[in-house]
Amino acid sequence: MAHSMAHVLIVDDDEATREVLEQVVTDEGLSVASTGSLRDAAVHIERKMPDALLADLQLPDGSGLELISKIDRACADVIVTTGYADVETAIDAMRFGVADYLVKPIDLCYLRTLLARIAGKPRPARCADSPAAAPEQAWQAEQAGFGSMVGTSEAMLRMYETMRRVAPTDVSVLLIGESGTGKELVARTLHELSLQRGAPFLAVNCAAISPLLLESEFFGHERGSFTGANRRHDGYFAQAEGGTLFLDEITEMPAELQVKLLRTLESGTYMRVGGQQEYRANVRIISATNRDPCQAIAENRLRADLFHRLSVFPIMMPPLRERGDDVVMLAEAVLEQLNSRYGSHRRFGSAALDALRRHAWPGNVRELRNVVQRAYIMADRDVVDEITLPPPCAAPSPRDRSTVSFRIGCSIAEAEMQLIFATLAACKGVKNHTASMLGVSLKTLYNRLEYYRARGELPSWLQEGCARRGADS
Repeated sequence: MAHSMAHVLIVDDDEATREVLEQVVTDEGLSVASTGSLRDAAVHIERKMPDALLADLQLPDGSGLELISKIDRACADVIVTTGYADVETAIDAMRFGVADYLVKPIDLCYLRTLLARIAGKPRPARCADSPAAAPEQAWQAEQAGFGSMVGTSEAMLRMYETMRRVAPTDVSVLLIGESGTGKELVARTLHELSLQRGAPFLAVNCAAISPLLLESEFFGHERGSFTGANRRHDGYFAQAEGGTLFLDEITEMPAELQVKLLRTLESGTYMRVGGQQEYRANVRIISATNRDPCQAIAENRLRADLFHRLSVFPIMMPPLRERGDDVVMLAEAVLEQLNSRYGSHRRFGSAALDALRRHAWPGNVRELRNVVQRAYIMADRDVVDEITLPPPCAAPSPRDRSTVSFRIGCSIAEAEMQLIFATLAACKGVKNHTASMLGVSLKTLYNRLEYYRARGELPSWLQEGCARRGADS
């Protein structure tokens, strides 16, 4: 049965804007109507429910968001536009459940992408004949994922909603999750849903930067600033200007760079190596770690003050073992990508699907992708029955909490600090016991903690109690 032409309603009080948008919608093969006020738009909606509403936020008789209550969002996409973008209006729009938020002048290429998706989406039969499902239920039932992300488990739906809320803001986001859970994909999705989506997205692996080039890589350098600097170099902040800088494995960043990064985030400016001019750090920071941040702070891998700057909005990444049937959905998505690439038509047999469901996936989505690729290569026919799962890795032996390890070349001061924090952790924060084990007076211990607090090196779990001398027993 053929589907009727999708219909778009444009609501904007600027006639020239309406004419341009009408032409774009028509070019994409959709029917279109337009109006300049909320009142006229409401009348149109009563007569004909659109498949998409493209509404300006600021209209002569109110906000375009007021029309959302009149739209059946189980069947229609709501896209809002504005010439006065700010964080508050973006958050409000996303809370109302809009499909997208466009800033004027509108990126017409991006709008065409949205319209092409609407044009190709069949209109559910219930939209015309039966009451709409609740928006939340409809969203959960009809969506196979979020952007490029795949999965409909409860854990992922919660994360999608969190992402919807934070994406249009410019706050720093910290992604916390095991290796292979897709942190860079989440970061890219946040960027694509943000007001910065037209600017660069730059991913940086903090563990892979040469120690000799740390400052230059991040902030750039001027010609002649050091041996081999034959030309001026733009660092990551300049390369990602106006966009998003994704810092992966943030806990592996060397301590000296953490200090410089913190200074830049606090001041909003940076200087190239060998230069005197200050530049504005106009980027949004999204960072990620596969470690427990509190443990990383306790182990002196991550500065507490930098952590607080980076984790304005933390997002926990669910491991694959907690995502239920997402395993099968992801595996079939990977298999479909391989079929598309190589022109094949392979599918999983029941035995293969059972094996996928039973596996614990310690390597998460990355491991699943590798397993499906191997199964595809080894399959002799279109039905993939054999799934070769990697042997379980030997579990690492529990860390002996009675020992502390130091790297060669570690300063005496750094070793002392790590020893104090580790002993405090072993004593569950009881300071007179800690002082006794270290062979120092309680006053000496408090003096050292106060010194670390003043330098921003005190772990967050110690900050509240570092000055409460009478609380220990």
